[in-house]
Amino acid sequence: QVQLVESGGGLVQPGGSLRLSCAASGSIVSSMGWYRQAPGKQRELVAAISSGGSTNYADSVKGRFTISRDNAKNTVYLQMNSLKPEDTAAYYCKAERASGYGILTYWGQGTQVTVSS
Repeated sequence: QVQLVESGGGLVQPGGSLRLSCAASGSIVSSMGWYRQAPGKQRELVAAISSGGSTNYADSVKGRFTISRDNAKNTVYLQMNSLKPEDTAAYYCKAERASGYGILTYWGQGTQVTVSS
């Protein structure tokens, strides 16, 4: 089993910055990433990073958000700069782990990010 604990959400003004953290415990994970879901919308990928450090970003956050990870701590970070009101959403950490049954997927409980003046 893998437990994901997220932190770092909050209220920020447009143009501001926030840093989200997600620590995985229980087992070593491979791919980790951040998704977000705004009210009335589907959950969408924000950014993902492999165990080797390859990254993938949604077009809407490229150049503003940076995903990174500390493999020794099994932790993934999302640095969010130049935040916009449309970035307002619940942000969820996702982790994957290979097993004898295939790829297992785990989700965090979510952390709210609100961008408003």
